[in-house]
Amino acid sequence: MQKIPLGIEPAAESLGLELRPGEAHYRAYVGPPDDYDLVAAMALGLLTILGLRQQHRLLDIGCGSLRIGRLLIPYLNRGGYTGLEPNEWLVHEGIQSEVGQDLIDIKQPRFVYSDSASELLAEGGKYDYLLAQSIFSHCGMDLLDQWLAQASGLLGESGALVATYISSDTDTERRGWIYPECVVFTSKTLDALARRHGLEFVPLDWHHPRQSWVVFAKPGFEADWYRDRRLSWNACFDRFNDRRQVHADV
Repeated sequence: MQKIPLGIEPAAESLGLELRPGEAHYRAYVGPPDDYDLVAAMALGLLTILGLRQQHRLLDIGCGSLRIGRLLIPYLNRGGYTGLEPNEWLVHEGIQSEVGQDLIDIKQPRFVYSDSASELLAEGGKYDYLLAQSIFSHCGMDLLDQWLAQASGLLGESGALVATYISSDTDTERRGWIYPECVVFTSKTLDALARRHGLEFVPLDWHHPRQSWVVFAKPGFEADWYRDRRLSWNACFDRFNDRRQVHADV
């Protein structure tokens, strides 16, 4: 590892803090640069509280510049992380600036450069978790329906899609991919779309700077323990601890 001589300051990182969301900087392109770290911590915390463990397989839909992937890749076992992203340059810059090639070599994540999950569906593999942070906030109704259909096919029977959307009392009438502009949906519409594709719509009490978190759960995913209650690490830990105790008593 290259050492920095005493008295010489390391080069400043280019964090794009002065830029607007959507500008051509690897951090700004995926959202407000000020929130790059916050969104990553928020998502990893939520996923682990919902049950994500190191042995699980996760698909990060719209992984971008690895804002959340830079935490998930080292957390998951080798090969456990897959990133789906149409903008290949974002992934490359995320690896160069946030992850490093050594970690890629060790953890062997997979990256698929596409705007749909068709290739993954054709392979027939299943995931324990899908993540779609700030994806449905840019999808017209047609794309939202398509993504939920694909999510249902990608998840195992005890899997879940963890996603965000912008809640409103009306639904967008726009179609296709809308970026960097945002669209809105009602919870009633999301619930109906989820049921159409064999998923359960479960709103989450987990704060987000601008959006709302929700789980689209397969029938075997355990959602009862946090339904209609505030999520917390303490409740999560008590649940895990109870399970460990049961196994210890057997």
